[in-house]
Amino acid sequence: MPDPPCRRSLMDHFSTVGDPREGWRVMYPLRELLLLVLSATLAGMEDFVEIKLWGEERLDFLRRFYPYERGIPSHDTLNDLVNALDPETFKACFSAWVAGLRDAEPDQIAVDGKTSRRSHDRSKARAPLHTVSAWACRQRLVLGQEAVEEKSNEIIAIPQLLKRLELNGALVTIDAMGTQTKIADTIVRGGGDYLLALKENRPLLYADVEAFFADPAARACEHFETIDADHGRIEQRRHLVHHHVDWLFSDRRYADEPCFPHLAMIGMVQSNTERNGKIEQDRRYYLCSKPLSAEAFARAVRAHWGVENRLHWVLDVIFHEDLARLRSGQGPQNMAIVRHIAINLLRNPKDRHSLKSRRKLACLNPDYLESLLR
Repeated sequence: MPDPPCRRSLMDHFSTVGDPREGWRVMYPLRELLLLVLSATLAGMEDFVEIKLWGEERLDFLRRFYPYERGIPSHDTLNDLVNALDPETFKACFSAWVAGLRDAEPDQIAVDGKTSRRSHDRSKARAPLHTVSAWACRQRLVLGQEAVEEKSNEIIAIPQLLKRLELNGALVTIDAMGTQTKIADTIVRGGGDYLLALKENRPLLYADVEAFFADPAARACEHFETIDADHGRIEQRRHLVHHHVDWLFSDRRYADEPCFPHLAMIGMVQSNTERNGKIEQDRRYYLCSKPLSAEAFARAVRAHWGVENRLHWVLDVIFHEDLARLRSGQGPQNMAIVRHIAINLLRNPKDRHSLKSRRKLACLNPDYLESLLR
């Protein structure tokens, strides 16, 4: 009898995850526990006590996939297992699975960081988990994540994440923390292009670009305008791009001289926001290795915020990640991967339900949950 589709398409991708338990003490197979945790997370369970209770109530459903001869383990067993799993192997399996979900057309990849605020442990001087995630803007898929080690920062984690991704033809967008020559070089070597926010953390380069767009001559640059009216405000954005950047590479020599590989464009977004009768103005600057049109530049800048609105907001508001109190071992990092798997599965159906409603429906309707997993 052939294996169930779930095992071929999803669970088999995680078959290389090693079982950290001593073999002679294993009563519950690893694949059964992983399926239990993922299924319960899809169905709205948020900690191991809830996962255990859900598993006991949905044991018949779980047995559609695996025997579960010994039933459901205690919540402590689940907690100890998830804390002990190797996150590097888990991430590699996740990346391999997501690679099969992506289509061949290049996408924009937004990279951004997020902190799980309650994953800290003051008694052990453990900082909260901070992860950097990659988000496919058009397909709305989580492509991967990298935990930021304590006493480190996103500048170290971002290149490690990018090296695991297929970047060929992609436009990678990152905020000012990622505006580093090493990160730009990693993207270009991977076959992609970069669009990086430029702020005062690179003061001399920022001053050069700011001065250029402040010059009246910059008005001749290609531009594109948008107007948004929502949430009690009216925001007008003017996007300017300039493709002739040779003047940035003069004979000057200073510590912050731009060395960004294949820099082909600088851009600016000028926004005028009217709220409660007051107008606020703001200017943001960007470096890009691809000579985008002003309209394409506007779309890319706008699409980048999908990682905040469609990933980080979903994790906090729908999955309540900021309230998760898992703090020991590798548990916080591994459960972050489980939630990312769940988000990708929940975005797959073509129905018109919201993600919140899909989680509720997965809890109420075993057949719907099975369709997500398969």
